[in-house]
Amino acid sequence: MTEPVSSHQLELRRGYLVLACLQALEDPIYGYGLLKDLRSAGIAIEGDTLYPLLRRLESQGLLTSVWNTEQSRPRKFYVVTDAGRQLGAGLWQEYTDLSRSLELVRERKSHDRIG
Repeated sequence: MTEPVSSHQLELRRGYLVLACLQALEDPIYGYGLLKDLRSAGIAIEGDTLYPLLRRLESQGLLTSVWNTEQSRPRKFYVVTDAGRQLGAGLWQEYTDLSRSLELVRERKSHDRIG
């Protein structure tokens, strides 16, 4: 893959990963569980990307976390806050509007082709 293509894909991924996390964390889940859920949904993400993102979202007040030490292995569970839920709803609306707009651009372009 060429560098410009890779760079643009990375930019696009950064935006949708925030939205994916906010949507996926409606119910508490630990980091590795979230990583597996995102991957099973087709979202390519690594731990070295996810965990800093979770810390950043938590520091922004969009997520909260709690350690569960009742199991043999302590796990940090994350869940979206009210502020995160509001942001997630707004981002979801923005995403759906943008997706519709891009589809219209694509459809119009295919109808306008000569040939």
